[in-house]
Amino acid sequence: MDNVTAAKLMLSCLDLTSLHDNDTDDTIKEFCKLADTPYGMPAALCVYSRFVPVVKRECPEIKTATVINFPQGVCNIKILEDEIPAAIERGADELDVVLPYKALLDGKIDEVNNYLRVARHLCNRKTMKLIIESGELGAIDKIVKATMMGIEAKVDFIKTSTGKTKISATPEATNAILETIRASGKNVGFKASGGIKKFLEAKSYLVLAQSIMGTNWIKPEHFRLGASSLLVDLLKTLDEGY
Repeated sequence: MDNVTAAKLMLSCLDLTSLHDNDTDDTIKEFCKLADTPYGMPAALCVYSRFVPVVKRECPEIKTATVINFPQGVCNIKILEDEIPAAIERGADELDVVLPYKALLDGKIDEVNNYLRVARHLCNRKTMKLIIESGELGAIDKIVKATMMGIEAKVDFIKTSTGKTKISATPEATNAILETIRASGKNVGFKASGGIKKFLEAKSYLVLAQSIMGTNWIKPEHFRLGASSLLVDLLKTLDEGY
């Protein structure tokens, strides 16, 4: 796939993200302006829940995503019960829910499964992306386990990372997640997120997903890239035309 085609495709699959501690209504309004590019719009804009109404007003034609239990990923049902309904009430279309990965690492499988059941129920028909925090899980078998638990809980996407830990998305974790999704035969998407800033790095995830899942699978319904600064490099590639 040539670079221009890849950049256009990645733009359409981009979850353009602003999750900064110092975000304000005004900074989010400016952030929303970035979505209106000469080459189309991203798949979604991802912000903290309190800013969802701002995004809905500024960019009603784009899906609005938010984060739940972020970034801590504790195994606390009350957080889900507080945050998910509030986000939906504010207008969120997609919910990126952090897996309680420390509980998983501690072997608390039943507690994690219950957390996932509650999260899926509360998300109802909204798109649910499960952030497994693959860099913290570390071992491939743990990444596969977390992915399978998400698939069994009927999440819509498996997402690599919050972007708030030392290790975020990696090709190794991506390969494990995608192979697990493919082997399951389930209609589950994939989102690479965390530290993806440059076009060539993003393209490597696109190519990897394409090689495992097939060319026709690469669309916003199945494939996302979560990033805050990647848009700059995508637009540069498109402007230069090569």
